[in-house]
Amino acid sequence: MKVTVIEDKCCGFATCISVAPEVFDIDSDQIAVSLIDGDLPERLHACAREAAEACPTDAIVIEE
Repeated sequence: MKVTVIEDKCCGFATCISVAPEVFDIDSDQIAVSLIDGDLPERLHACAREAAEACPTDAIVIEE
């Protein structure tokens, strides 16, 4: 599984960080970024999916 944040959609609400702080952070432009390049460890799959569902702007894309 890979996680991508669509920068144009992200408004910096930081919901993803609340749900999955091991996967997401906010950069200096107040846009969410994935902390993990490439495949996520399996132990983080559930929280990444939950963060994607919780994102109010649908800025998180999950690639299985």
